[in-house]
Amino acid sequence: MKNLITIQQAVENFKVLIESSIIDGGVEGKQAMIRSSKPINNIHELVKAELIRNGVEKDRIHPPLGQTKPELKLAGFIKQKFQDVCVEPKGYEPQSEALTEGILLEATDHYGKAYTERTISINIRSQISSLAKNFDTLYERTIAEAQNLHVRCAKMVLGEVYMIAVPEYDSEAMKTQDVKFLDKKSAVEKYIKSFSAINNRQSIEKEEYKYERVCLLIVDFKQDPVKIYNTDEELKKAKLLPEDSTSSIKNLNWESFIPTMLNTYQARFGT
Repeated sequence: MKNLITIQQAVENFKVLIESSIIDGGVEGKQAMIRSSKPINNIHELVKAELIRNGVEKDRIHPPLGQTKPELKLAGFIKQKFQDVCVEPKGYEPQSEALTEGILLEATDHYGKAYTERTISINIRSQISSLAKNFDTLYERTIAEAQNLHVRCAKMVLGEVYMIAVPEYDSEAMKTQDVKFLDKKSAVEKYIKSFSAINNRQSIEKEEYKYERVCLLIVDFKQDPVKIYNTDEELKKAKLLPEDSTSSIKNLNWESFIPTMLNTYQARFGT
């Protein structure tokens, strides 16, 4: 399929939207832009495009390519939540049913467990400033999202794309409508260690808090063109990882993200 967005186009578009909003409106402008979801929607479209490039029929992707709605609101053990990007299962139709356990007892699941468990769900998040702030809360939330669905649907294939800006945008400079970056080194190794700990779920009988695949998208928006880090060597050369670090982005990079998820799905459910 032609004209599918590439990863480079997605991050370049993200940069233009964020930086133009800072120049036009400072902190408030940036916050309004983020609330509009326009920047992060580029990463949503990238995920959809990569699914299609890897053979997924575009009609099975929700929301459809180029659209932000409708999202699938899937029911887990604790809550029902709209998912960013889903691939619906082939040969299964939604079957409304009443939930029989958890705090959603007697609530209506409009899709049913069989359909939900065979749906691939990928959620997308980003952090472009204050990477250390509220890290624990954001990380715990990420774990809870996987646990919510896996406790009810143990075989479900889940993915997470988490993009961080390295170096971070300077929040203080935004107050005067300036686009600047902090000189300090961000906690890249901490992010790699943390997301590696919830990556690559193999067993369907345990580790509900893990994802079948996480992509930690480490992006340098200061460079032109925007730099995407894909290897440990690149990170070490940029002094974002210590030379003697045992942490690795190999199993968190973009290139293998979608193929790994689809391979896991095939192993559990067939093609």
